Amino acid sequence: MSQRTKTDELIAGALDSFRIELPSWGFANTGTRFGKFLQPAAAATIDEKFSDAGEVHRLTGVCPTIALHVLWDLPEGAAGVRNIRALSEMFRVRPGSINPNVFQDQIYKHGSVGSPDAAARAAALRHLLESADLAKQLDSRDVSLWFADGSNYPGTANIRQRRKWFEENLAKLHERLAPGQRMLLEYKPFEPAFYHTDIADWGMALSLAKKTGPQAKVLVDTGHHYQGQNIEQIVAWLLADDMLGGFHFNDRRYADDDLTLGSIDPYQIFRIFHEIFYFEWETGKRADVAYMIDQSHNLKGKIEAMIQTVTTAQELYAKAAIVDHAKLAACQAKCALVDAEVCLKEAFSTDVRPAIRDWARSHGLPEDPLDAFRKSGYLERITELRSKRNAAAVSSYA
Repeated sequence: MSQRTKTDELIAGALDSFRIELPSWGFANTGTRFGKFLQPAAAATIDEKFSDAGEVHRLTGVCPTIALHVLWDLPEGAAGVRNIRALSEMFRVRPGSINPNVFQDQIYKHGSVGSPDAAARAAALRHLLESADLAKQLDSRDVSLWFADGSNYPGTANIRQRRKWFEENLAKLHERLAPGQRMLLEYKPFEPAFYHTDIADWGMALSLAKKTGPQAKVLVDTGHHYQGQNIEQIVAWLLADDMLGGFHFNDRRYADDDLTLGSIDPYQIFRIFHEIFYFEWETGKRADVAYMIDQSHNLKGKIEAMIQTVTTAQELYAKAAIVDHAKLAACQAKCALVDAEVCLKEAFSTDVRPAIRDWARSHGLPEDPLDAFRKSGYLERITELRSKRNAAAVSSYA
């Protein structure tokens, strides 16, 4: 077998098993803390979000699920399950992770499950339990948790007491999960809380997850770190402890910028994927990791940005799949530093796009999904249907 054939087979095998979840909110109008930037073709209803997600999946073949935000996508709760199931059948995209929303309502001004207000904690717990029940009804495996809880000024919050409230409420949510379900606990160092955030880093998330129960894992958002942090080291540690549940993929220049994947530092995403493949090679078992997108396409076209992200993820995933693990391990064992680094960079420098095109063609998919989308007429159709309504929307936050 030639080296080229071996490389192509590694790439094809990796892509066959690679799935990435689309976020419903990524198709809607989004913005900054100062206001939304409106796009004529942005989705406003759950029907439109499913339709757009279905189009991305049709062109890429690797996005069979759509993450749902309960208050945004299921505002009527259980009464909306039937509609979600119908949309899933219509657009051939299944409900993915269920995301509770305990940061939007006024009652959460001082926190949700960590609030000093007992009524706020109770309201947050009710919503979390409802979200777990919705996940069961929709056959969704993961309940994905992000908390905005924290404080802005020193001395204004009892940090240890808030942690205790988190432990108590997360344990109650864990009890509500069905066998096979998971709760994914996300962390974020700051925003909207700027003095302290209750779950500020992976260590805090790991500690809470371990205390909560065996169905609790850590979710890594690639934008939720301080500048220069070694995210792939975090990934490696979580893999070693069997505590890595999934990712929210985006990119950042400064903080939680929610930029498209690989737009700033593609080598970092490659290094993350590499740690996962290396773990699988060393252990002989597949890492049970959910790959999800969490981006805010303020200026880029929603669907184009999503397709761009998916194809970038495929490319970086394919590059990581062809690292020569045996050679790398041997170089590491001998402390052959230059050779070990070159082994990694050779894979990153490989042009895997021809192999990805071959793979797409073999699966009846367009070789260039973005070009196929632009030629499909889909954007023109939805722009005509949605533009008048979006133009009338309010964009200011004040």
